[in-house]
Amino acid sequence: MQRTILHCDLNNFFASVACHDNPQLCSKPIAVCGSVKERRGIVLAKNELAKSFGVKTAEPVWQAQAKCRDLIIVAPDYDRYLRFSALVTQIYSEYTDQVEAFGIDECWLDVTGSRLLFGDGEQIAERIRNRVKNELGLTVSIGVSFNKVFAKLGSDLKKPDAITVIPYTEYKNIVWPLKISCLLGIGPNTEKKLHNIGIFTIGNLAATNPAVLKSFLGKNGELLGSLANGHDPSPVKHLTFRNIPKSIGRSNTFIKDTTSSLVIRSLLFSLSDEIASILRTECLEAKTVQIFVRHNDFSSNVFQTILKHPTQLSTVIAKEGMLLFQKHGCYDRPIRAAGIRVLDLCEKHSAYQLDIFDNPEKETKLLTIENCVDTIRNRFGKQSVSRAVSLFCDKF
Repeated sequence: MQRTILHCDLNNFFASVACHDNPQLCSKPIAVCGSVKERRGIVLAKNELAKSFGVKTAEPVWQAQAKCRDLIIVAPDYDRYLRFSALVTQIYSEYTDQVEAFGIDECWLDVTGSRLLFGDGEQIAERIRNRVKNELGLTVSIGVSFNKVFAKLGSDLKKPDAITVIPYTEYKNIVWPLKISCLLGIGPNTEKKLHNIGIFTIGNLAATNPAVLKSFLGKNGELLGSLANGHDPSPVKHLTFRNIPKSIGRSNTFIKDTTSSLVIRSLLFSLSDEIASILRTECLEAKTVQIFVRHNDFSSNVFQTILKHPTQLSTVIAKEGMLLFQKHGCYDRPIRAAGIRVLDLCEKHSAYQLDIFDNPEKETKLLTIENCVDTIRNRFGKQSVSRAVSLFCDKF
């Protein structure tokens, strides 16, 4: 049986949520941007009016304002985005239990088994599009096809608030004339390499000998050629599918460059609290700690260390991060940004060998304390409990 796959992409999601919360913004060009004062001043999203002035995602705020003098800057509100994302997913789940997120504002749906109940793929897409608009005040572009890659491509072809169908019988006429950059998995570097060998359209890619693609791009070249020919058997994951992350990290750009170990210590403990909380929620432990450092000349370095045994304690993660900073002389030059990440994640209670210097009772007590802190913060907010070190330095 041929599958029916939908790819749903909420249009200008961050900006649309801002307009939903403040309808007066709907008729004005707006952009959701990071804080300029905190040196995160780039465009995260924009509405259609701002887009008509040439405002682009990821460009500096000053550049966007130069293009559109009346541009209204809106601060991001991630809690609202998560709430709307959950509400939209709830609508999707009423049509199928195979719903796979592809970011906060995109999902694939396999509605093959729902066609007898709700109609064909286009009819189901129309139902979803109308419900998202009427119930949540947002618009969504939906691609309908026989595999995930072409469904994703379809949702990108017409925006905003549109449905594009790419059936198996017509995909060559619709897809093959498009630029190769339209195909999922082809970024600027791959696009440039393909251009160098005369491949400019998806049709060119589909017609190229797989051996040639493999010689230039390795196994990924063969995969891309297969995708261009409509071969994508990858399934849409179940709504309850739990994908164990390979790593969890957080980073921060300082308001002012710093060489203060106290500021770094405060930051690492703050970020490690977030990371450790996620580890505990996901019942995971980390075996490796990694730090990221960017100096004021924009040079960057990454250093890491393997832990003696897995942990989900923020205290352990932060202290290992501090040791890495000291060991590698990261304070020699002013630091612009820093971050910490845990890798080699495993399920909690994985077996490991204790030695005579370990103190499992102490670790159990620390874990109990950190779980209590999680409970308090979940109930009263993240700022309800703070580490003492954060009181002795300026906000980063």
